[in-house]
Amino acid sequence: MTGRPAGRPLVPAYLSTGGVARPSRPQLERLSVLTRGDAPVPAGLPAAALALLDVLEGGALALVEAAALLRLPVSAVRVLAADLADRDLLLARAPIPPADRFAPDLLKRVADGLRALKH
Repeated sequence: MTGRPAGRPLVPAYLSTGGVARPSRPQLERLSVLTRGDAPVPAGLPAAALALLDVLEGGALALVEAAALLRLPVSAVRVLAADLADRDLLLARAPIPPADRFAPDLLKRVADGLRALKH
């Protein structure tokens, strides 16, 4: 028996979310960091939710990384993550903001100071 060829998933994404189209937590972004919660996993969770918890077993992942590992659309994983966060099975935090750029004047002064130390 051969494996299933790459292409369309076996189960449509809207079925993996139970038909829910919008997450209960709109603040979840593509780069939100997801980690497993400490609560025990209840019986009866959908397979996609269990799969999301499984990929988070090893540590934290960005939502988009989890979606890639699960081979599901980001929108579907947002719905799953929001539902699991509502049940305290998953923790989600905002992405780390990008660092502010250094002022060019500050960089020039540091370089001048290093050159002065060299001589």
